[in-house]
Amino acid sequence: MNQTITAVAGLEAGHYTDLQNATGCTVFLCREGAVGGVDVRGGSPGTRETDLLRPVHRVDQVHAVVLSGGSAFGLDAASGVVSYLESQGIGFRVGSKDDPVRVPIVSSAILYDLGLISSRFRPGAEEGRSACFAASSLPMPEGSVGAGTGATVAKLGGAGRGVKGGIGSASIVLSTGQTVAAAVAVNALGGIWDYTDGKLIAGPRRADGGFDDPVSMLLEYNAEPPSGPVNTTIGLVATDARITKEDANYLARVSHDGLALTIRPCHTIRDGDTMFAMATGYNGSRLDLTSLGAAAVEVTGQAVLRAVRQATGIGGIPAINELEI
Repeated sequence: MNQTITAVAGLEAGHYTDLQNATGCTVFLCREGAVGGVDVRGGSPGTRETDLLRPVHRVDQVHAVVLSGGSAFGLDAASGVVSYLESQGIGFRVGSKDDPVRVPIVSSAILYDLGLISSRFRPGAEEGRSACFAASSLPMPEGSVGAGTGATVAKLGGAGRGVKGGIGSASIVLSTGQTVAAAVAVNALGGIWDYTDGKLIAGPRRADGGFDDPVSMLLEYNAEPPSGPVNTTIGLVATDARITKEDANYLARVSHDGLALTIRPCHTIRDGDTMFAMATGYNGSRLDLTSLGAAAVEVTGQAVLRAVRQATGIGGIPAINELEI
């Protein structure tokens, strides 16, 4: 059973993964177009085509969302996705009758993974196209793949004390029949808590093999975070529900509660935390927006936990399943 974001009808996901250089990108395609939304919370975001997703602007559909490593350089991956979609005849039809053009709408956000192994290799247009060719409606691979390849978490006290992050996904089917799902690439400054039992599952590593509480490190010991915007958690919440652009932006907003449930500290000045929303509209059943929002929070929180639990160590940074705690 597919319990990842591709359980949402009309949505495909694909990764480009560069393990040798610890970077990559992930694309989510809706070839027929989806109602889109976005909410940017972190203090150091890197984004493309986010303003047009806001309710006050005219464009009401998005054809793809790209999550990428590579810091600002990684925004180039979206150009490859635009090129791919145009080649498939996907996008808004513009131009004259004699010379029509298809303009795909592709929104994107990036995370900082430079230097885990190399700062010279970043996803670009070619890598974005590769992710499109890999896209399918099969269950999305999770862990240290795609945008999660070079992701790390719990970097208070120095990046070398961190734990491997990744990309994770989860889905829920509501009693009214709609599917709500999320995919999150977790590269947070903060530690990761399992909100179901309150346990810290990934914090700055101690010499004895345990974890320090990053919130206590900040509040009680004034711990120094890594310099610069070396973090950021980015993701997508998606549904097959038939909703408006305002509703999609609501889903993007409340999905940040799922980040705050699992990442502490969250939305810091050194993070560029950004969540997108896509609604494919395949399920026209009546729904309650409150239930839809609650599901968005739940699947986002679950996706964060899976991102860390499915990760594998790279660049000298171990995953939690490789530690003896």
